[in-house]
Amino acid sequence: MSSGTVLELHDVRKVYPGEVEALRGVTLAVETGELAAVVGPSGSGKSTLLHIMGTLERPTSGTVRVAGLDVAAVDDGELAALRARRIGFVFQQMFLLDGMTAEENVANGLLYGGVVRGERLARAREALAHVGLSHRLRHLPSQLSGGERQRVAIARAILGEPDIVFADEPTGNLDSGSGGEVIALLRRLHGEGRTILVITHDEHIAASMPRRIELHDGRVARDEKEEVPSDGGPPRTEPARTR
Repeated sequence: MSSGTVLELHDVRKVYPGEVEALRGVTLAVETGELAAVVGPSGSGKSTLLHIMGTLERPTSGTVRVAGLDVAAVDDGELAALRARRIGFVFQQMFLLDGMTAEENVANGLLYGGVVRGERLARAREALAHVGLSHRLRHLPSQLSGGERQRVAIARAILGEPDIVFADEPTGNLDSGSGGEVIALLRRLHGEGRTILVITHDEHIAASMPRRIELHDGRVARDEKEEVPSDGGPPRTEPARTR
């Protein structure tokens, strides 16, 4: 794994009971600082790929490395520590706790990192300010709009400065206006140097990303990346390099 590669999969396969092949030899690499979309129809293997990349499941075969760590070489406890410190998740369902304020929900992102409560809350306030929610710190999820709830989830995901953020259908439960604001926020965070991988079925969202990884029937059907010419000309699309 090169120093600039934060995620690497080589010939990854996932077979479920009943010989159901969800992934059929996926090979790809994500470089530090990339903004990419994984797109495909229902049943293409997107959810399984997310679970494998995010170390929520182990592959049946193949190699997965996250932040330099070979997933096969560590136990479940070490994987949990990897997720807590090196990976951020943003889900369509948001998974905010109804009885907690926005500030408390975000602070929970550091709950398993050994950070004391006062520092957790202070860092949560900073993260919420970063996503434009300083005025909603003590609001409950039920008092927030859908777009605001997703921004709370994004603040929680970036709180620990992870190596990579996985955003799973982040606009799936939002109207077009709120969804556009969420994508714009992810773009801004990418512009600050964060590595973000968006999993989506929305072709329009995928087409707006600098890199598009198309998944069909558990295989990478296409992997294209915009390359900015050194002469300052318009970006051009080229096949992405795999490892």
